[in-house]
Amino acid sequence: MAVNDYSNYNVLVVDDVPLNLLLVEKMLGRYKFNVDTASGGQQALDKIAEKKPDVVLLDLMMPNIDGYEVLRRLRLSAETKHLPVIILSALNSDADIIKGFKAGANDFVTKPIIMDKLIKAILKQVEIEEA
Repeated sequence: MAVNDYSNYNVLVVDDVPLNLLLVEKMLGRYKFNVDTASGGQQALDKIAEKKPDVVLLDLMMPNIDGYEVLRRLRLSAETKHLPVIILSALNSDADIIKGFKAGANDFVTKPIIMDKLIKAILKQVEIEEA
């Protein structure tokens, strides 16, 4: 089965755990997404300000600026108010998921990450953006 080429899509992966960044980068690399990474909230905000990605994959539990705060700041800015953000988190209670959506997430994928579910979530967001 041929793997689709999504090299025209830029995805920013935000996680403070280097192994998680590497894992998601490898998963997305198989589909040829252009992947950039940020190891924390401030770095993510800086990278988004420099070059807005098509989709952000955002961890919630990070030191200093957590994922909820990153989301809050993105939603306050006119430039990033509609930027698709998919939370990738080990937090998976209904309360955590509801809090993520209330903070402005477009989707929520729990860890451990199932590659197929992640790819579908990303493609759903880029298709909505293109519509």
